[in-house]
Amino acid sequence: MPQDLSERLHQLRELRQQALEGGGQAKIERIHAKGRLTARERIHLLLDEGSFQETGVFVTHRSHELGMDENRPVGDGMVTGVGRVDGRQVYVFAQDFTVFGGSMSEANALKICRLMDQALENGCPVVGLNDSGGARIQEGVRSLAGYAEIFWRNTMASGVIPQISAILGPCAGGAVYSPAITDFTLMVDQTSYMFVTGPNVIKMVTNEDVTFEELGGADTHSTKSGVAHLMAANDQDCLLMTRRLLSFLPQNNLEEPPRIETTDSPDRREEKLNSIIPDDNKKPYDMRDVISLVVDEGDFLEIQPRHAQNIICGYARLDGQPVGIVANQPRFQAGVLDIASSMKGARFVRTCDCFNVPLVVFEDVPGFLPGTDQEFGGIIKHGAKLLYAFCEATVPKLTVITRKAYGGAYDVMNSKHIRADWNVAWPGAELAVMGSEGAVNILYRGRLAESDDPDADRARLVDEYNETYANPFIAAGLGYLDDVIEPADTRPQLIRALSNLRGKKQTLPPKKHGNIPL
Repeated sequence: MPQDLSERLHQLRELRQQALEGGGQAKIERIHAKGRLTARERIHLLLDEGSFQETGVFVTHRSHELGMDENRPVGDGMVTGVGRVDGRQVYVFAQDFTVFGGSMSEANALKICRLMDQALENGCPVVGLNDSGGARIQEGVRSLAGYAEIFWRNTMASGVIPQISAILGPCAGGAVYSPAITDFTLMVDQTSYMFVTGPNVIKMVTNEDVTFEELGGADTHSTKSGVAHLMAANDQDCLLMTRRLLSFLPQNNLEEPPRIETTDSPDRREEKLNSIIPDDNKKPYDMRDVISLVVDEGDFLEIQPRHAQNIICGYARLDGQPVGIVANQPRFQAGVLDIASSMKGARFVRTCDCFNVPLVVFEDVPGFLPGTDQEFGGIIKHGAKLLYAFCEATVPKLTVITRKAYGGAYDVMNSKHIRADWNVAWPGAELAVMGSEGAVNILYRGRLAESDDPDADRARLVDEYNETYANPFIAAGLGYLDDVIEPADTRPQLIRALSNLRGKKQTLPPKKHGNIPL
């Protein structure tokens, strides 16, 4: 072997070892002491064993400021490459906090941009594992330019390939806007945080005292802001959640989501559903129980489970076919629609429509939440987001009305009139402008005021109203419902309808894009 080649081989092995070691063993041990994983450990846990092929291995930064010439670690704190999840190709990047605190440089922004370009060209998902102190101060505007190049690619890839952001450490300032554009954001409890301005700046500007966790921790973004779609207990949990989420999504917007084999019979009837609705119309029940009894093997991945809990969104399968489920939740605020639930539902509906995931709606909605807070907060435009999302969606759309569908919320929740494909109700369902008691109090106010026994008359009038105006057979007779079904038959009926809609093709009027009420 020529001497120079032998030297090059030695150099190659040394540089590759430097890349693998990142910021060194001492920093790796500090990461592990906090219960966290390194960038490479995260990648190998996310991907199928042995499938990762790294790109840009030997890239170094280009900065010459503040003594940076003497410190050029191999890889520059960014690991990028391609691998597989359940045998399907996925592009991934991971920020290495052991190198310059994972800060964004021009060079590693370029690595991410090249990776995203390849993902788009090959029609494959991108997963970003974020753990960074922010922009690299020594590089000034070059670092900011790198962020902007990534934001642009996030936007171009939106609705074309799935994009998932896992926040596994700090993510602050301008860096938060890349995860915000992606389809899903996952956070880790107690170890990750996101905010535009940190506690110190807030203290200086507004004199508010707030901790990192209170301001931008996983709990805050899972409950209050709705920024986080899923919250994990630790790094391992977060990466396994990411794998599970990918299992419901196609590779890109031109493919169908992956079907899997299931042992759960498509003809399974569930007698428990016949008695799941309380006799008292005002009593709550858990819509999650309905969902788990209907879907394959009771397996349901709920999205944003702790935010806007009056609406449920998530992924499940029916006879192996991934579906997106949107359901009112009677256990919280009687399942009423408000600003937060409308926005949560609209975002989820549009995500499903982007990636060809059929929508299944379980409806039990008393209307929109009244009050000055809601009106001043813009419930009109925010409620319209959910309406717009259902109207715009071209995937198969199915609705099961379990108990009540009142007022404008009946229209919004995937009604036949906004082009849902298959709408049914359970026999006890009520479809009306408003609840029977409220309607009777308005329609028969004078008669009740003059009655010798107003309570008895009101009860009789309520029964008459339900029979005359609210029962599901009236809507079915008008063609607004395709059927009134026995609750126990919900699963086989949904599966049959989905099968019949498998060939659905619907196009929207030619336009640059719609103008959703943001």
